[in-house]
Amino acid sequence: MKDSEYMELALMLAKNGLGWTAPNPMVGAVLVKDGEIIGQGWHEKCGEPHAERNALANCKKSPQGATLYVTLEPCCHQGRQPPCVDAILEAGIRRVVVGSADPNPLVAGKGIRILREHGIEVTEHMLEEECDRLNEVFFHYIQTKRPFVVMKYAMTMDGKIATYTGASKWITSETARAHVQEQRHKYTAIMVGVGTVLADNPMLNCRMEGGKNPIRIICDTHLRTPLDTQIVATAKEIPTILATCCADREKQEAYLAAGCQILQVNEKNGHVDLQELMQKLGEQEIDSILIEGGGTLHWTALEEGIVQKVQAYIAPKLFGGRTAKTPIEGQGVATPAEAFYLKNSKIIPLGEDFLIESEVSRDVHGNC
Repeated sequence: MKDSEYMELALMLAKNGLGWTAPNPMVGAVLVKDGEIIGQGWHEKCGEPHAERNALANCKKSPQGATLYVTLEPCCHQGRQPPCVDAILEAGIRRVVVGSADPNPLVAGKGIRILREHGIEVTEHMLEEECDRLNEVFFHYIQTKRPFVVMKYAMTMDGKIATYTGASKWITSETARAHVQEQRHKYTAIMVGVGTVLADNPMLNCRMEGGKNPIRIICDTHLRTPLDTQIVATAKEIPTILATCCADREKQEAYLAAGCQILQVNEKNGHVDLQELMQKLGEQEIDSILIEGGGTLHWTALEEGIVQKVQAYIAPKLFGGRTAKTPIEGQGVATPAEAFYLKNSKIIPLGEDFLIESEVSRDVHGNC
């Protein structure tokens, strides 16, 4: 097997940590000696051993003189776990093949430098693009200290998220809806506006077998969320944050007693200041957010420049209706030249539906 093939295996292993490692990266590691795979592992959960140590622990023979393939540069600092470079040196590894450089300022090339200083051969940039893509959330969070934000919506082919009566269940197929549950498992938090709560009384949990529930965030400027909603009723079981501008302590106490966390932020143009909110959520180690709101929250999120990626689930249906809601409302842009441009789009078939996933370009419309 070639170096790239061993790294492909390490990437596959790393993906086993999807949804469990935040705010840490997903990492996979493979140990090879004399053309034989002798150990493999991945970072399974935040606070638990890193991929390199798991691969060494699973070795079926001595790793002395082996080659280590790892998707991310080995760490060299004491965090929740001890430095992986120490384990590599102690094991007598001869060569290390690395996918991505670690942008964490505590690492940032130091891990590779230490290995080389101790006589270990290091090959960098192996399947680097794939390894970088795997940890787009981690890279964004470690460099900005703000969550990586994905704006998600489901719509018909004529761009409607509900009929003119407000009915929206269901636009997409079971296959597409199952994929959404995977995204809820993948990302750390899910965010909606109070309008969505009032209209739908959603649970916002993860219904994927074996999945984890995201932290639930409600943007509620004036604390209008009813106390008998599903979200508030289950706040002691599933972490729930109300982001609000309301300073009424008596009002807040009712939500606190129900198990909610109140995050008070300033008001901006009549709504929660999303930039300030992202900063405060980042301080709580919330590294990623899936926005599943309505058109108002989606427009505000775009306008304030907090969105990194857009996921549009599209069903081959037509609703029509002049007053039927669309995914992004608000004031909108005045001219096509002011549009929010998307890039690196990919289309994923999901049964009879399809998903278009695109990155928000940072080179246009000023804020992005």
